Amino acid sequence: MFAISIFLTMQIFIKNYHIDNEIGQEIMKNTNIEQDRVLKGDNLEKNEIWQIEIPKISLIANIAEGTTKEILNQYVGHFENTSVEHGNIGLAAHNRGYEVNYFANLKQLKEGDEVKYTHNDFQKIYLVEKCKIIKDTDWDVLNETEENMLTLITCVENEPEYRRCIQAIEKEEEMNNER
Repeated sequence: MFAISIFLTMQIFIKNYHIDNEIGQEIMKNTNIEQDRVLKGDNLEKNEIWQIEIPKISLIANIAEGTTKEILNQYVGHFENTSVEHGNIGLAAHNRGYEVNYFANLKQLKEGDEVKYTHNDFQKIYLVEKCKIIKDTDWDVLNETEENMLTLITCVENEPEYRRCIQAIEKEEEMNNER
């Protein structure tokens, strides 16, 4: 809210005094960026940690709520109607053709590969169980589940009606067996 107040104050000041020089324009540009972060609920404003890490493909990326073009151009996006910590957590990202293509190497994943997921103090490791191609209308893969899992979705190259879908199941903690 503080950033919005600053934005409005600066906007009134700049409009009232007709600051047309470079400094005034730069202030407006930076203030608009700050307002956008606040209004969109940007992770940077909340000081939260929300990340995905896939060691096999050297990926560490921040996650943001939503799957809009604006979100996917900067982050891995979280499907809003999926869970954030338990059940089926759905994530999406670009894989080519954009400035940020976090899922560019997703097709290299195989069964058993690790995926690390962090949401603030919540941290889990998942193991890839399924790598499949689905129709762009097949959103059943994002349905709620009892089982803790990650569902990662991206486009399939040159096949706009299909999506690559990786599903990873929570890795069970190994029990220390005394011998």
